[in-house]
Amino acid sequence: MVAPAIIALGGSLLYGDHDVKTWLGQLRQTIVHLEGNGRKIGLVIGGGKPARDGIQLAEHLVKDRYQLDEIGIAATRLNATILQTMLAEIGCNVADVVPTSTDTAATLFERFDVVVMGGTKPGHTTDAVSVAFARDSGAANVIIATNVSHVYTADPRTNDDAEPIDMLTLSELQEITGKEALDPGQSAAVDPIAVQWAIECGLRIGVLDGRDIRRIEDALEGRPFEGTLVQPE
Repeated sequence: MVAPAIIALGGSLLYGDHDVKTWLGQLRQTIVHLEGNGRKIGLVIGGGKPARDGIQLAEHLVKDRYQLDEIGIAATRLNATILQTMLAEIGCNVADVVPTSTDTAATLFERFDVVVMGGTKPGHTTDAVSVAFARDSGAANVIIATNVSHVYTADPRTNDDAEPIDMLTLSELQEITGKEALDPGQSAAVDPIAVQWAIECGLRIGVLDGRDIRRIEDALEGRPFEGTLVQPE
């Protein structure tokens, strides 16, 4: 089996201020094109606004961070079901279940061309799940598509001096992200757990602004893309 393409889609891509309906149509066309060319595609979708809203609603009553994370995971699986249904509607050979583990997701490629999933367990973000999915399915790289164009030297939302980085190594990325796990609902350019797992299995990571589907397509086709390429050591 040809190694699948694994794409992590930030939940913000489903609930952002861009034209989401047009974006979904473009994403669907991209998946159809890839499937038509004999590619296998794994999509891992984040929780986005439903996850944040659910966590904020519960956090004054629920103090256990892992229980809060379960709320976020439920939102990711809702989003995965939306994408799964959308792709099935147009005849894609998409898995008819939303897997809850990456090893199960990998085995689904034996019968399906497209597998869509959300979160798996507390403490593991969409980024981490996508890296584990790539590892378990034999993929060599992961595309992390968010609403940020690059990995930056600092958080561009709070630091005007932050500069985009076009290329760096996994260890250099870890210096930026740190090693501490994220809190439920918290975000970062790349999840520190995902970075550590990518180091352990030697994965290549592309970080890009997924609101522009052309950037995802360029990365999938091995062309130069606008974003950050993170290389193994």
